[in-house]
Amino acid sequence: MADQNELLTQWLAEEQAAHIHGWDFSHIHGRYEEEQDLPWSYRRLVQRYLHPEIRILDIDTGGGEFLLSLGHPYSLTSATEGYPPNAALCRRTLPPLGIDFREAKGGGPMPFPDHAFGLILNRHGDYDPREIARLLKPGGIFLTEQVGAENDRELVRLLLPKEPPLPFPRQYLAIAQADLAGCGLTILEGQEAFRPIRFRDVGALVWFSRIIAWEFPGFSVESCLEGLYRAQSVLERNGVIEGSIHRYLLIAQKPG
Repeated sequence: MADQNELLTQWLAEEQAAHIHGWDFSHIHGRYEEEQDLPWSYRRLVQRYLHPEIRILDIDTGGGEFLLSLGHPYSLTSATEGYPPNAALCRRTLPPLGIDFREAKGGGPMPFPDHAFGLILNRHGDYDPREIARLLKPGGIFLTEQVGAENDRELVRLLLPKEPPLPFPRQYLAIAQADLAGCGLTILEGQEAFRPIRFRDVGALVWFSRIIAWEFPGFSVESCLEGLYRAQSVLERNGVIEGSIHRYLLIAQKPG
């Protein structure tokens, strides 16, 4: 194994650097990979339903990065975000463009009138199925890609001294479909997938584990040092540390 003092210094530096604005993982770009081989493209599916004349809502937009990349008319675009640092970023960037931004938690009431949107998007965020049904126009589409309940569990087991409970145990496609159907929506499409996530150095995994704190509760370099040395051994043996992501895609429509 590489010199433990050098490794510890590197890992502590990554722990100190673990801050994020919006949903920006550029700090570990090239040092890890995920979502390279999902059986769907969220962007292409969004573009399928993104007609220039419809009003859209992006729930839990992060820093608005993906939303802005769509190039939809700003006057027909709304967004919400509930995480305070991301919401502050959105307030600085979205309203000056003419986008209707509201600070709101995805799983709670949305500050918009009934039947306001022809398309509602949600990628990796929370939502209330009853609010989705209320906000959609007749014939409107809800399109979401979600992180599943079993996301990154191999990595959690590798690093933490004791495996914690699933942070979101209802995050399965079948449950999400039933919840939306129970609110009167028609399920158009549903897919679920488990795919690899790979780290090329342990420092990147340290940064990631601090950022995704709900999956790695209590993680720190000091408290998980034994697990980090296990990860380093895996890296030196295999050239990569690998786990699996859990994703599902769901498209639903309000009858019109």
